[in-house]
Amino acid sequence: MEDDELAQIRARRMAELKGQSGGAPSSGMGGLPAGMGGGKKDEEEKAKKSQMEEMRRTMLIQILDGEARERLSRIAIVKADKARAVEDLLIRMAQGGQVRAKITEKQLIELLEQVNQQTKSETKIVYNRRRYDDSDDDDYGL
Repeated sequence: MEDDELAQIRARRMAELKGQSGGAPSSGMGGLPAGMGGGKKDEEEKAKKSQMEEMRRTMLIQILDGEARERLSRIAIVKADKARAVEDLLIRMAQGGQVRAKITEKQLIELLEQVNQQTKSETKIVYNRRRYDDSDDDDYGL
């Protein structure tokens, strides 16, 4: 996993996205006349967002082996935020040069345990019982 390869992949993907957006008619959106939709920015944002997600996927494919990718996708079904945090961690590690080879399922499990320890929140249950006025009237004449 070298920076040159990532740069080439990014450049190829950018060219593909530019080719797709460049071939679309600029006269209107979905049958609307030009100037009616104002969705040009929305389209650009969507394209940029999809491009970023595609780059994330390609980086994760390069970082993780098949079993680890499968485990991470199963985790994403149950806890999407936790899976996203692990993906972000893996991408940062790869960009920082800490990943030398593909991450195996065993290494992914260790990373998940580390993330669990960092994000662990203790559940504390507090009982608030109603308190009645402590007066001498409760003695019932005893």
